[in-house]
Amino acid sequence: MSKIDYHRQTVIVTGASSGLGAEFARQLARRGANLVLVARRADRLENLAAELTRAHGVTVTTIARDLGAPDAGRTLRAELEGRGIHATGLVNNAGFGTHAAFTDEDPDRLQSMIALNISALVDLSRAYIEPLTAADTGILINVASLLGYQPIPYMSVYAATKAFVRNFTEGLWEETHGTNLRVLAVNPGATRTEFYDAAGSQTADLGTKRATPEQVVKIALDTLDRRSAPPSVITNSASLALLGRLLSRRHMVRLIGWTARRSQTPVPAHS
Repeated sequence: MSKIDYHRQTVIVTGASSGLGAEFARQLARRGANLVLVARRADRLENLAAELTRAHGVTVTTIARDLGAPDAGRTLRAELEGRGIHATGLVNNAGFGTHAAFTDEDPDRLQSMIALNISALVDLSRAYIEPLTAADTGILINVASLLGYQPIPYMSVYAATKAFVRNFTEGLWEETHGTNLRVLAVNPGATRTEFYDAAGSQTADLGTKRATPEQVVKIALDTLDRRSAPPSVITNSASLALLGRLLSRRHMVRLIGWTARRSQTPVPAHS
C-alpha cells in the first residue's frame, strides 16, 4: 500500500475535546485532513476547530454529543451525510475508566463505561465500515490500551473493555484484508492525559515513564502509513505486555493486584 494522502481524507475523531483525541485532530490536520470532531464539550471543540482551521486551512465540523446513547454511530452518520459530509476515516478514541474495587463501583457508571468504550465504538465502526471500505484509502483507528493485554484488578471493567477493543479491531483487520481500508488498534501505555482525573486517582506507573499524546499519535499514524501495517501497535511501556507473556496468568494478576493495593492508584492507562 502507498502512503495515505490525507488531503483527500475527511476523518471523524471521537473524544476530540482533549488528550489523545485532540492530538489526533492536530496531527491529522497537519497532514491535510478535513475533520469532524465529536465530544460532549462544545466549547473545547469550537476552540480546537478554530485553531486547526487557522493553522492548516482545513475544514473542521464539530458535533457536541454524548456517544454513550444507543445508535450513536448510525445517528451520527445520518446527520453528517444529511449535511453533505461523507467520512473516509474514523478514529474511535472516546472512552473513560474508573479505579475502584468492583464492589465499590457505581453500577450506572459501569454501564456508561461499557456503553461508551464498547457499544458506541462497535456501532460507529459498523455504521461506517462500508463507506470506509469503499473509499480510495479508508482509515479505521480504534484506541485500545496496554491494559487490555492482561486483567487489571481495581480497573477490571475498564481493562476488559480495552481487551474487547483490541480483539475486535484485530478481527476487522483480517476481515478487511485485501480492501482499501486500513485498520489499526492503538494500545498506549501510561500517557499524559486527563484519564487519571476522570478515573478518580493518580497513576502508579510501575516504573514506566508517561509518553506525551504527541508521541503516541505520531507512532499510531506512522504505523498506519507502513506498507504492511500490523493489526495493532503498542506505542509505549511495552514491557508490561512482555511481562504478561513471561509470567503465568496467576502470577501476573497477583503482581498487578499487589501493586494496585500498595499504591492505591491505578496502573498505566492511556486516556
